[in-house]
Order: sequence, then structure tokens, then C-alpha cells
Amino acid sequence: MGYFGLTTLLAFIGIGLGFGIGGWTGVYLVGILAILEVSLSFDNAVVNAKMLKNMEVIWQKRFLTWGILVAVFGMRFLFPILIVGLVANWGIWETVKIAIVQPELYHQKLLQSEQLIYAFGGAFLLMVFTDFILGEKEVRWIKPIEKYAEKLGMVHNSSLILAMMVGLTVTYSSQSHQIAIAYFLGILSYSILHGINHYFSQFSAKNGLIGLIYLEVLDASFSFDGVIGAFAISSNIFIIMLGLGIGALYVRSLTLWMVEKGVLNQFPYLEHGAHYAIGILSTIMLLKIFFPVSEELTATLGVVMLSLSFVHSYWEQQKKKNLPPFQREERE
Repeated sequence: MGYFGLTTLLAFIGIGLGFGIGGWTGVYLVGILAILEVSLSFDNAVVNAKMLKNMEVIWQKRFLTWGILVAVFGMRFLFPILIVGLVANWGIWETVKIAIVQPELYHQKLLQSEQLIYAFGGAFLLMVFTDFILGEKEVRWIKPIEKYAEKLGMVHNSSLILAMMVGLTVTYSSQSHQIAIAYFLGILSYSILHGINHYFSQFSAKNGLIGLIYLEVLDASFSFDGVIGAFAISSNIFIIMLGLGIGALYVRSLTLWMVEKGVLNQFPYLEHGAHYAIGILSTIMLLKIFFPVSEELTATLGVVMLSLSFVHSYWEQQKKKNLPPFQREERE
């Protein structure tokens, strides 16, 4: 069925369920939410592809099977339920009931916790971005920025130092110990997962489970923005889960396609564009702690960075093809 066959089949099933819930309006809303999720998480697919290409094939497949259950039901349904339940001091089943019967009240409680969600997700994604931009790279895209960043990266734990400085600024500006805890939990979560993964990599051991957990937390960080923003489109939690879930399915299928087709090798700057988009998303999430920023702006900036990196990669590849063989070898 190809890379997108099963995903498309499940998408049609999801759209059918959307019709059962809300008629043609439900179908329309599910479609809009799916597009929103793909536009916000395309950079996630690129970063996932980088990590998946070093994992065993069986874990790549589990990322699309087991992982999608976590992505759709865990991050797009259960996780918001848990957050709202904690903030409102409700039980799980009580929160589910309120989400179904009183979606406006559920949305209101979710909004009360959005600052904590943005603090955690923003910190986690900031660590992803700084680890990349400050690390040594074989290929550079925006050379002046990346050369200077690599020099800063020679300082031990430079990405952690930068994240801590940002965290202290966020804590001081928000005057909230809860936001501080959420932010530094994001850093701690990244550090633990990244550290364990690095430990196994040192001994050439590919621990698929640790990698899968890391990718799921990364996916969660990307999904926070979409889950909260989705309530501007629909207040029905099942419509939201279906729409965002379909989008997540396509993002994961796109990830596997990139891995197996070697897209990152063909378009070397795409990885850079994705990480710059992550840096933008992290910044916007942290800014949202203090004032609203539209999802449209977030998605547009991410798409622009990825498009620029794609076009530049394609242009460079075409230039190499037109060079004499000896010059092509020198450039490589």
C-alpha cells in the first residue's frame, strides 16, 4: 500500500467518524485540523527522520504502529485530559465526562494550564534546537551563524547553560514557581532521554525503546500548540482527536518515506531548516506564556524556513550536477 496507503485508509475512516459526529461540518473540521497538524509538525517529521535512519527497521515500523497509538490517543486525547484534571483537581473519568458534556468548561480549564504546557514544550524544543545549532556539523547552511554557534558550542554544556539562562529570564518575568517547575522539567526530560540515548550510542547499541520514547516526547512538544489551538476551530474533543490524529499519521508516514528514500541526503539543508523552525516554535511557545501568538504565524514561519532550506538544497544539488567531475569531488 506504499508509504501513505494505510494512512489514507485510516484517514478516510477518521473522516467517516467525523461525519458521524457532526455531519459535513464534522468532515470539514476534521480536514482543517489535519492540515493544521501537518503544517505545524512538518519540521518534526524531518527531525524524526534523522533519528529513525539510525534505528533498526523493526523500531522504525513500531514508530508508525505502536507509536501512533500514543500519538493519537495519548498526546491528542489522554494528555490534555490529565493536564486539565490536575489543574482543576478533577478525576480522570470526571474530566472525560466534562470534555464530552461541557466542552466549553473543559476548554476553559485547558486554557488555565496552557502556560505550563508552553513552558514545558518550549524548554524541551529549545534544547533540541540549541543542541543542533551549537554542535559541530559536517554541512553548514547559514554559514556565518552556524560557524559562530559552533565556536560557542565548544564551551562544555553550552546548550544547557543557554537554556538555564532563558529559564531564569522566564521565571523572573512570569513570577510563577509553577511555570519555573514546568520549564525546568522540560529541560530535565530532554537531558535524561538524550543522555540515555547517547550512552547506548557510545557502545554501538541501538536501543529502539529509548529512541521511541524520545520521539514520542518530541512529538508531544510539537502537539501542545496544535491541541490548544484546535479549540479555536472546534470544541468537540473527539473531532479534535480525529483531525490532529490524521495529521499525525501523515507526518509519521512522511517521516518513514524520508528515511527510506534518503531525502535528508538528497536535500542536506532540510535538516537545518527543520531545526531553525524548531527554534522559532520554541521561542513562540515561550512568548505565549506572556501574550497570545496566532497558530497561523507559527505554521507560516515554519513552512517558510523549510521551504527555503528545500529550495537551497535543490539549487546546490543542481549546481553540483553541472560541474565537471573533478570540481564536483572537491565540493563534496
